[in-house]
Amino acid sequence: MECESLLIKALGNSPKLRILDYLLDFKLNDFTKKEIVEALGMSKLTFYKYFKDLEELGLVVASRKIGRATLYKVNLENPIIKMLIEYERQLSLQIAEKEKAKMQKPAIVEQ
Repeated sequence: MECESLLIKALGNSPKLRILDYLLDFKLNDFTKKEIVEALGMSKLTFYKYFKDLEELGLVVASRKIGRATLYKVNLENPIIKMLIEYERQLSLQIAEKEKAKMQKPAIVEQ
């Protein structure tokens, strides 16, 4: 099984969150729906069911068209997306602090 992201680990493995998490991992890139489906290994039916909601909420936006294909990306201007990015940053800092504390504990030497 692939490594779970901090957001998935903290908030659960829902299809909507998996889509957002993928797009957040590549904030500056845009993708066709087909590319997202393939990258996530999600069924088309599941993807289309939830992607529409993400679009309607303004969390995902169409960025450009190439031929007949529309490309999408995460909407970095959306307040919910900004909160998710900050939440992920805080989780990361919290984990880093815990790891730092573990490393600073003196090692017990067996005699």
